[in-house]
Amino acid sequence: MVTYEEFRKLEIKVAKIQEVTEHPNADRLYVLKIDLGDSQRQVVAGIRNYYKPEELVGKQAAVIINLEPAVIRGIESQAMLLAASDENGVVILTPQREVKVGSTVK
Repeated sequence: MVTYEEFRKLEIKVAKIQEVTEHPNADRLYVLKIDLGDSQRQVVAGIRNYYKPEELVGKQAAVIINLEPAVIRGIESQAMLLAASDENGVVILTPQREVKVGSTVK
């Protein structure tokens, strides 16, 4: 079990996806450039089989921004894009309406 205090340590924000490129070393990964309002980051996400780049650019998404950076197939990921999956595929978690970039997810 994760305690409430442990969960509260996660910093989850709304980001806007600005750019999407195919990961050069992985068929299922994209490299995303995201805007958090006060900064920009790079995220490696395994959503290439479910989205075309043009479907993602301009879209808002929930991201965890205070994870330790990870190098995924040679490219640094500086946040984690949140997504849900079921038998129909993967969908990124987005706000129900457009909100200010950098808004906190509670």
